[in-house]
Amino acid sequence: MAVPTGTTPAEARQGLKSGSMSNLTLILIKIAYLAVLWLFVLMAVGVISTDLFGPSKKKKKSRKQRPRPQGRPSPQGGPPPRPQRSRRSEPTVLAVTQGSLSGTTVDLSRQPILIGRAPDSTLVITDDYASGRHARVYSDQGRWFVEDLNSTNGTYLGQQKLSRPQPITVGQPIRIGKTVLELRK
Repeated sequence: MAVPTGTTPAEARQGLKSGSMSNLTLILIKIAYLAVLWLFVLMAVGVISTDLFGPSKKKKKSRKQRPRPQGRPSPQGGPPPRPQRSRRSEPTVLAVTQGSLSGTTVDLSRQPILIGRAPDSTLVITDDYASGRHARVYSDQGRWFVEDLNSTNGTYLGQQKLSRPQPITVGQPIRIGKTVLELRK
């Protein structure tokens, strides 16, 4: 590097430092860049391993089925009242027909069924296209409805993407990512 004529070496060094970044700043930028790059690589490896091998055993929590309470005895001490008979056309289960949980069924009750990746969902699906709280299936005055809970990728009833709660019938497919569900008798 040639020093301009008429300047001392100290003045030349001062001119170089004022016009460029210091070495310490450049080293810190390089280290931060490498840290972000490695973080990205590790996250990509984690996603790929989850896709190939499924979620690790540590993350899965076994959900214990709570026994459903039986009818309460009448105040007179007699037998508990008989449960109401369901109509023949009424569905009894929500069944998973396609996806990683194919063959799984959830008994229908009057309480809503929450579907999603969140561990506290009624039906926990491990579909990469599902949100934490993706959709819910609920009963209202004897009719069953499905509602999208503002999910990222949407909930489909047949080929129609849901924008508001829609009534569903037995055998009608509900698609959440790669998982397909339907009501069955």
